[in-house]
Amino acid sequence: MAVTENLSGFLYDFGVSCTAGATTALGILDMPSQVVAGDMVLTTDYVLTALATDFGTLKYEDVITIAGTAYMVRETRFIDDGAFVEIGLQKT
Repeated sequence: MAVTENLSGFLYDFGVSCTAGATTALGILDMPSQVVAGDMVLTTDYVLTALATDFGTLKYEDVITIAGTAYMVRETRFIDDGAFVEIGLQKT
């Protein structure tokens, strides 16, 4: 017998409202900082973790609004078994 999981429970505690087109769902926005160029530059890459069923079809230059702020998609990567995606973003 197949086991059915409700994966949206993983997003309830830290998720924020995300809207792309007609889809609104929860996602977790991370803003990791990284030191580059020989410790001379500090940069921030925005990454959204969400259910693949909600935002797995987003592609380069699509727009998604997260907690009221617009971002442009840079890339969409399926993680682990493909149930979740990590979406690389750029603030518009």
